[in-house]
Amino acid sequence: MSVRNLDLPTAGTSTAEPWIWRELAATMRLAMPIALTQLGQVAMMTTDLALVGRLGEEAMAAAALGHTILFALFVLGMGLVAAVAPLAAQAFGARDPRMVRRSLRVGLWAAFLLGLPITVILLQGESILLWLGQKPETAALAARYLSGLAWSVVPGWWFIAVRNFMSAVNRPEPALWIMFGAVPINGLLAYALINGAFGLPHLDLLGAGIATTSVNIVMCVAAFWIASAMRPFRKYQVLGHFWRPDWPLFRKLLVIGLPISGSFALEYGLFAFAAIMMGWISIAALAAHQIALQIAAIMFMVPLGIGIAATVRVGQFVGQRDVQAMRRAGFVAIVVGALFMAAMTVAVALTRDYIPLLFLGTDIAPDNATMLLAAKLLLLGASFFIADGVQTIAAGALRGLNDTRIPLIFAAISFWAIGFVSAYVFAFWAGLGAEGVWIGLSVGLAVFSALLISRFHRLTKRGYMPELSKPAG
Repeated sequence: MSVRNLDLPTAGTSTAEPWIWRELAATMRLAMPIALTQLGQVAMMTTDLALVGRLGEEAMAAAALGHTILFALFVLGMGLVAAVAPLAAQAFGARDPRMVRRSLRVGLWAAFLLGLPITVILLQGESILLWLGQKPETAALAARYLSGLAWSVVPGWWFIAVRNFMSAVNRPEPALWIMFGAVPINGLLAYALINGAFGLPHLDLLGAGIATTSVNIVMCVAAFWIASAMRPFRKYQVLGHFWRPDWPLFRKLLVIGLPISGSFALEYGLFAFAAIMMGWISIAALAAHQIALQIAAIMFMVPLGIGIAATVRVGQFVGQRDVQAMRRAGFVAIVVGALFMAAMTVAVALTRDYIPLLFLGTDIAPDNATMLLAAKLLLLGASFFIADGVQTIAAGALRGLNDTRIPLIFAAISFWAIGFVSAYVFAFWAGLGAEGVWIGLSVGLAVFSALLISRFHRLTKRGYMPELSKPAG
């Protein structure tokens, strides 16, 4: 396979243009399509919640719980497919296109093998929620939603794996094209299946789950087709020798990806348990928490895209064995993300009284408890939005170095030893209720962010360079 015409990254030492502008431009070219793709993913979920919200607060709370259970398990596979990005980017930087293909292949294997049991678990959502102390009526509604949504896990992971491959070779745009088509289709199909419109059956929450699963399958098929048939991807022959055993690289993917999954699980597990604690407080607290958290998730997608770009840029320079360039790439991404989140924090604080109306409808009573509490949480969330964005970018830069095990330890300390304990203490012992839960989340995120930045600084300052995977035989 030819390595000519690969769009390789450069440190840019041969031009008079300052390195910071070159790196900033390269990072943004990667990050913006990825971030917009992530925003599209959240737009699909937000559309579901907005449509379900018209069914009432209890349906809204049930959908929130359903999403909580889904993501608590979905993140386990996200770490494995996230490992495709650094492995493929390092191979791309080292001019080894066969290793790029192998990196995607083992990611697809891992997603399939893990996805089967995860789907079965999600279909037991009602039992899980009852065990967690949720009300039977809410648990039954959430389970109805999950029975349609559970089947989206494997195609969802496969789409992410292919997107990470495309990003690693500096071509993230096709995933965005797919998402542009998927968002309106999902909204239209969800509306039809929830409400029984256009001759389709009236399935309420089940319809929202079926719509999302159907669209995820179509997205996955489209991504595979583009990666297999269109330039510049087809030269990688991504589905070639798909069933050929590749156990050494599969083990390396697990070594890198499992700690990422663990970090994701610890982080999202904390947010999942925050929703459980909100359920203990009141239905209004749970619904308000989901509204505010959905806005936080929308904001988070941009730094998440920048974080994936940081993984790719750092990984590509690892492949080129350029220590200074990979350090610059990581810190440029961190600063860009911090500035973006600071601006968005101000915007949310100024519009906090109007945002809940997008979910609850404009005819809601002005003294509605869910609306008022959601506005308070959005203002309080200003204390962790920046830390949340910075931590995902710093973690992405470390993944470009294949450094995932120490960040897993940081996650355990930050999210549970500090974040969870703080949330519980402020909410129940200090009597702050829902606001106390969000204060605890803020503390955990701030600690995690500081630890990750310090880790990246120390590793790159001393010239750390991970070993590359062995070339294909």
